[in-house]
Amino acid sequence: WTPSANQSGPALGGSCLLLKGGAAGAARTAPAPDPAMPCGRQVIAGGHYDVDCHVEDPLGNTIYRETKKQYDSFTHQAEVKGVYQFCFSNEFSTFSHKTVYFDFQVGDEPPILPDMGNKVTALTQMESACVTIHEALKTVIDSQTHYRLREAQDRARAEDLNSRVSYWSVGETIALFVVSLSQVLLLKSFFTERRPLNRAVHS
Repeated sequence: WTPSANQSGPALGGSCLLLKGGAAGAARTAPAPDPAMPCGRQVIAGGHYDVDCHVEDPLGNTIYRETKKQYDSFTHQAEVKGVYQFCFSNEFSTFSHKTVYFDFQVGDEPPILPDMGNKVTALTQMESACVTIHEALKTVIDSQTHYRLREAQDRARAEDLNSRVSYWSVGETIALFVVSLSQVLLLKSFFTERRPLNRAVHS
């Protein structure tokens, strides 16, 4: 699973990774030297909503490690050029499949207006309004992502609860049918006339 690799400019990757019971997965990206890499993850479905996570730099050094956490975020300053690996593990869980949402950004965000980065004078009123609107829209996007994750998590819990209630209802129905049949047979045995064996022999 590789949402972005060999990116020269800014790259946004927001994807869901399915980890089966006892399995592991990884994401890879190759940023240029010295960009900040804000990363975030959240388990939205499965088990106790926890996975192991660690990040390795191109030299194989572990720069981040957390175990059995539902969500977390961190920012790393890439000092080495190469491929960084973001590894998730569900090996401690044998049966539960888990879905992990993973989001990271590589590099600086490009200017929203042409030549804005090289401009030394103050921004005009129109440019300032554009920047303000842009920042407000980024906040809206972050809020929508958060609410989508919460909605997906709640939907997964509701579906799991619904399946458990359905199985329990089927089990109770079968148990009720067995108990009812047993009571009918027991009551029938009370009113069934049994003929003595010797009378049946003489006849």
